[in-house]
Amino acid sequence: MVQLTPKETSFLKDMKEQEQLCVDKYGKYAATAHDGQLKNLFTQLGQTEQQHLDTVTQIMSGTAPSAQSGGGAQKQLSFTATYKAGDTSPERQADCYICSDLLSTEKYVSTAYNSCIFEIKDTNMRDALNHIQKEEQGHGEQIYNYMAQNGMYN
Repeated sequence: MVQLTPKETSFLKDMKEQEQLCVDKYGKYAATAHDGQLKNLFTQLGQTEQQHLDTVTQIMSGTAPSAQSGGGAQKQLSFTATYKAGDTSPERQADCYICSDLLSTEKYVSTAYNSCIFEIKDTNMRDALNHIQKEEQGHGEQIYNYMAQNGMYN
């Protein structure tokens, strides 16, 4: 069991809050997305975010997990275009909005992990957090790929 400093605890508390927000957002957006591909993507990413939340909670208890406990290998999804160029439907606009929101969230969370990692002294904890950060970047890439395929990212 690793004794965390107050600074480490503070950073981890922030990451736990961010992971809970991600779990909540992906759940809400999976339920409201119009495109079935997005529903599936958000469901998958929400499950990984729950694993991240569990890992951060474990670290906060002073247990150094293995680097892989932030989640398993992610499936890289390929997308077929659902929306055609010039589509101004309310469904496309709503899906574009939630993708933009989640992409911004992933950018922020990845940056926050970068700061947190530098403040953690235990190597195994750092490795686990670095693994999570890499997965967060992968989440952003998948959202970007969906948006690019559907003409939502310029």
